[in-house]
Amino acid sequence: MKFAAALQASTATLQALPTIRPAIDAAAALILETLRSGHKLLICGNGGSAAEAAHFATELTGRYARNRRSLPALALSSDGSLVTCIGNDYGFEQAFARQIAGLAQTGDLVVVLTSSGNSANILAALRESKARDLKSLAFLGRGGGPARGLATVELIMPGQSGPATQEAHLFLIHYFCELIDAEFA
Repeated sequence: MKFAAALQASTATLQALPTIRPAIDAAAALILETLRSGHKLLICGNGGSAAEAAHFATELTGRYARNRRSLPALALSSDGSLVTCIGNDYGFEQAFARQIAGLAQTGDLVVVLTSSGNSANILAALRESKARDLKSLAFLGRGGGPARGLATVELIMPGQSGPATQEAHLFLIHYFCELIDAEFA
């Protein structure tokens, strides 16, 4: 892909975010409600989305832009020993659902990131969340795929570009971190 085309795809996706503003506002409210009540975010994704999950958890437990108290967030893809243990013993599709089953408590929020909505382990994580009456937030792309309709709140990025979807996910993570910093500073 040429530079101009890549830039245009990313710009178009970001500029279309106002079309999903009600979902963005609902996601922000869900995140803030979870953290205000002292509960944690359990965040997961694969590949680049795993990096974004770790990035989000780091911004909450560490800091984003302002000094504030540490907030509870875990990136479920960050413990390689645990992910490979579950993958070996139960199958990779259970990598996140098994952690949700063991770590989640009532009031926690499961956050999934996927540019396609097709990953079996993300679908299993959303189903496990629902089975445990946990609220969930899905950052999705390319129409949401099979993950569409499984989360409490869905952020379906406009457009069909996987890379642009991930860039929009990161933009929204940073937007939510701004709100979190303002709330907990």
